[in-house]
Amino acid sequence: MGTHWGVNRSVSQIHALLYLSDRPLNAEEICETLGLARSNVSTGLKELQGYAIVKRTHVIGDRRDHFTAETDLWDMLMKIAVERKKREIDPTIAVLAELSDKLQGRKDVPAHIRERIGRMHQFLGTLGGWYDDVRRLPKSTLVSLMKMGGKVARFIPSRGTKPTKH
Repeated sequence: MGTHWGVNRSVSQIHALLYLSDRPLNAEEICETLGLARSNVSTGLKELQGYAIVKRTHVIGDRRDHFTAETDLWDMLMKIAVERKKREIDPTIAVLAELSDKLQGRKDVPAHIRERIGRMHQFLGTLGGWYDDVRRLPKSTLVSLMKMGGKVARFIPSRGTKPTKH
């Protein structure tokens, strides 16, 4: 599943193993179980810790580092979304802002290109702002919204209609 989301296969395997494990695992156990090289496991663990979905923990009586995965699916989703926005969306918005500024008033660039880049910048900026607003909502509210699915649209006026009352 992770490879479909652009995540390295070994990173996905490490995460799945830790998520499904009933106890913290050390790097050697991860290597043995998955048949991965120590360097792959080390790199994968660092990446997963960077997403804050795997954490290092200590087991009494064992000097090695052990690792556990976030098991709350909602918290895991939010941590991944935060990190992906920071790594992917925010830099794109910054580049588009810079590009939009540079293209403003330039006659050597076709108007439709300036307009489309401006629209893309505005769209991603709006998307980023919406995400930041939604992220601040309490978890219970987010779960309720998710469960409502498309039904939430009836509370939003569109094409001259009024929201239905309950």
